[in-house]
Amino acid sequence: MKVTNHTICCSIPLRTAVVTVLSLLVVAAPRAEVIDFESDRWTLVNAEIGQHMGRKCLSGIAYLEDVEFEDGVIEVDIAVDGSRSYPGIVFRKTSPGDYERFYVRPHRAGLYPDALQYTPVFNGIAGWQLYNGDGSTAGVELPIDQWVHLRMEIKGTQARLYIDESEEPALEIYELQHGLSKGAIGLLGPRDATAYFSNFSYMPDPDLQFEPPPEPMPPLGLITDWEISQPFRGSEIDVEHSPESQGLTLTWQPVETRPGGLVDIARYTPRVGRVADWVWARSTIHADADTVRELRYGYSDYVGVFLNGRLLCQGFSAYQSRDRSFLGIIGLNDVVFLPLKKGENELLLAVGESFGGWGFMAQFGDTVYAGPSMQKGWEITGTLKYPESAVYDEERDVIYVSNYLRDVGNEFISRVGLDGEVRDLEWATGLTRPTGMLLDNNRLYVVERRNLAVIDVETGAISDRYPIPGAGFPNDIARDATGTLYISDSQGNKIHRFKDGQFDIWLEGGAISDPNGLLFHDGRLLVGNSGDGCLKSVRPEDKSVSVVTCLGSGAIVDGIKTDGQGNLIVSNYNGKVYLVSPTGDKTLLLDSSARPMNCADFDFIESEQLLVIPTFIDNRIMTYTYQPAP
Repeated sequence: MKVTNHTICCSIPLRTAVVTVLSLLVVAAPRAEVIDFESDRWTLVNAEIGQHMGRKCLSGIAYLEDVEFEDGVIEVDIAVDGSRSYPGIVFRKTSPGDYERFYVRPHRAGLYPDALQYTPVFNGIAGWQLYNGDGSTAGVELPIDQWVHLRMEIKGTQARLYIDESEEPALEIYELQHGLSKGAIGLLGPRDATAYFSNFSYMPDPDLQFEPPPEPMPPLGLITDWEISQPFRGSEIDVEHSPESQGLTLTWQPVETRPGGLVDIARYTPRVGRVADWVWARSTIHADADTVRELRYGYSDYVGVFLNGRLLCQGFSAYQSRDRSFLGIIGLNDVVFLPLKKGENELLLAVGESFGGWGFMAQFGDTVYAGPSMQKGWEITGTLKYPESAVYDEERDVIYVSNYLRDVGNEFISRVGLDGEVRDLEWATGLTRPTGMLLDNNRLYVVERRNLAVIDVETGAISDRYPIPGAGFPNDIARDATGTLYISDSQGNKIHRFKDGQFDIWLEGGAISDPNGLLFHDGRLLVGNSGDGCLKSVRPEDKSVSVVTCLGSGAIVDGIKTDGQGNLIVSNYNGKVYLVSPTGDKTLLLDSSARPMNCADFDFIESEQLLVIPTFIDNRIMTYTYQPAP
């Protein structure tokens, strides 16, 4: 990140000064006139105007209430001393308790990926615990005791933030939670000498251009049909007992579940107390028979889970409640098992709020989606040890499975029959963290933590072992038509080449970031580029890289195979398998992410139309027959 203090001192050499001025002329976008903090347009709230680091500045809170800002640019310089502080920009403020907000966390800068934070504020409740991760937070290196320029661009339901003269946004906000709105703008910060604002300006600009945001990928098995009650002070109810047992009269209203499963309670009701407020939330679950189902849920800040009037469990997840660095971020991280009876069941949550966001989410964690072309086959559970890769040996009619984790240097390869029986659990032993495998000419090449091991498939013995120089995390392996081998290095952002018994670095950095799955196909090396969640194609002639398709932010592109009909089958380690057409269109075949069951480096046995999928953490091999539509 480039940091500029916006002052050119006479001690700077002339050539450096000229270069700096020219770079600002070329890179910096036009800026509107700065609005003096002493202008009577400002409404000051616990704010002070003074001098800091040679500038007129403001500390505290101030609004331009006469502005109806919708689309455009807001700019300001900030200076922080690194202390815990939350200075930032307020925009589209429609009432004292309803607006969009961006701020920085100087004390977390350079340490955590949330030093930049977007949050909506509904009914006076800032929901930062509910809005976290890609599209809401980002990390940044933020210098202390320097003026740093912030430029926020807003258009429609999207926004982005630039720092200093960077051409790349430091934070992209994919969905402004208030939707299409307009209102006042301002600054919100402390009045305690930890943060200052200077040089504030804004400029309407309806012609800003944004790329379409990433397509939402809702978790599987979400419960989306919810109602919530009116709010209660904590002193008015007993959250360890059902409402009926307390004689409470509840008024219900339906609520909207966001694409990720979140219900933001603050959208529907303000706080009524100061210590803790509660609402009841209910949903009806139908069961065809008496059964037990896994419920994964998240909440902020307190929860009681009731089923058919009986309390099953409680949780406490408030800010700093577990340690000083605990933020209480909401997520599908807790589990309870629901003893459902045949027919209709009432799931009831008591959800309490103290600070930072009021909400909840829930999903059935035992849900697996299999597309219409997928038919469940046999599976192996509880025997293998973190199965990572599967390779079919047609001549011997067995599947080799790498077992990634047991004791370092004592991991192994198993042999499994097409009937799902484990024929030899520890067929080849003495391996260290085996990942990707490749079968070639009666030799099984196995990628280890730092080596390439060669196993004789007749005996299961390791015949050769080649150290991989400078290896970070060697992962998958592929072979081209000449017999040259390629190994992805996920931590080194490079691809190693093995030719004539020697390794070299064939490709490094650039468009290749966290490479995982590999496959040579139609004269190209296909690379699962987990750094950006895309499947990429590399031309060996000039090493040019192009995108085949993208599986989404956070995808770990692990397995790549062909289906024998011109398409690719590609796995996202996080629990999804896709069919990818020659034009890059993708169709979801399988989703086991709710359980969670990973989809690691699978194999596709074309003669059997059988997908053999190692699930890694779940210690399972699951199989599906793939029957494409005619």
